[in-house]
Amino acid sequence: MTTCDELVAACDQQLAPARFKDYTVNGLQVSGRERVCRVMSGVTACQALLDEAVAWEADLVLVHHGYFWKNEPVNIVGMKRRRLATLMRHDINLLAYHLPLDAHATLGNNAALAERLGFGVAGCVDGALGEGLIWHGTPSEPMTPRHLAEHVGERLARSPLLVESAEGGEVRRVAWCTGGAQDMIVQAAEAGADAFISGEISERTTHLAREMGIHYLAAGHHATERYGVQALGEWLVERFGVDHRFVDIDNPA
Repeated sequence: MTTCDELVAACDQQLAPARFKDYTVNGLQVSGRERVCRVMSGVTACQALLDEAVAWEADLVLVHHGYFWKNEPVNIVGMKRRRLATLMRHDINLLAYHLPLDAHATLGNNAALAERLGFGVAGCVDGALGEGLIWHGTPSEPMTPRHLAEHVGERLARSPLLVESAEGGEVRRVAWCTGGAQDMIVQAAEAGADAFISGEISERTTHLAREMGIHYLAAGHHATERYGVQALGEWLVERFGVDHRFVDIDNPA
C-alpha cells in the first residue's frame, strides 16, 4: 500500500520545490485519504478535472496549476469553495507543482516539450539545467519560421501564432519556456536564439520579436504544459505501482 505521505515525500525529493521562489504552494495543497492507489493528473485543478477524478474514484489529483496563488482573494467562496468542497467531500488529495515541474531536467514541462518537438537540449539560458526556466538548443534540422510553426502545430495538435522577425532567416538555434513566459523573449534574444517558443503572447511581444530580430511562437499555455505532469504521473507508476490516468481538459488558451 502506498500512502499519500510517501508519495508526496518522493515527489518533493525529486522536484526539490524549496529551490524555487514561486508564487504558489508547491506540494500537497489539500489532504485527503491516506491510501493512494489511483492518481489522476491534469494541467489545472479545474472543476471539470475534479469531476473526472470523482467519477474515476481517484485518491489523488496531480496538477501543474493548483490553488493558493499569490495575491488571489483568500475568501473561500464561489468557485473556490465548490472546488475545495469537491475534494474534501470525496476525501481526495490535491498535489501541485508549478515552477519545479517547469524546470525539472527529465520530468519537467520544458524537458518534455523538447522531447516532443525533437529539439536537442544545450542547456538553460538562466541557470543550470534542472533549475533554469529558459531552455535552449537546436531543432532536428534548420527550419524556416513557418516550417517550425507547422512542426509545432503537428506535434502539439494546436496551431501556434507566429510572429516573424523583420530580419527573417532560418531557425538554427531555438529557446523555449512553456506557459506564460512571453516576456522571457528578451533573454532568449540576448542569448542568440533565432526563435523563442512559449505559450502565451502579449501585445508587446510582437514588437519585441520584430525589433530584437527573433521569431516568436505562441503555442498555447495549456498545450505546452500537458506533458510534464504526465511524465511525473508515469514516474509514480514506476516508483509505486499506482494506477495513473491523465485527463486533458480542453483549453484553447
